[in-house]
Amino acid sequence: MPDRKQMLKEINEVSFVVNDLNLFLDTHPLDENALQSFSQAMEKRKQLLKEYAKEFEPLTQDCICPDTNNQTETFTKYPGQKHFTWSDGPLPWEGGIV
Repeated sequence: MPDRKQMLKEINEVSFVVNDLNLFLDTHPLDENALQSFSQAMEKRKQLLKEYAKEFEPLTQDCICPDTNNQTETFTKYPGQKHFTWSDGPLPWEGGIV
C-alpha cells in the first residue's frame, strides 16, 4: 500500500507548481516553456489525485467515483459496499493522517 503522507506531500508539491505556473501564465500567456510545464504538472497532479482517491478517499469532487474509489477499503465506513466516498477516512484537514 502506498504511503498516505508521502502521496499527500507529492500532491501538495505538484499543486504548488500548477498554481505558480498559472500565475505566471496569466501575464505570459504565450510562453511555450511555461505552457509545456503547466501541462505536464497538471497531468501529474491529475494522476496523483486519481491514485490517492483509489487508495484512500477523494480530495476533490472531480475524483469522486463510487465504483472505483477506495478499492483497498482503507479507512472506509462501508467495507464491501458501493458508496459515496467523500466521507471516508480522516481527511487531511482533520489532522487524522498518521
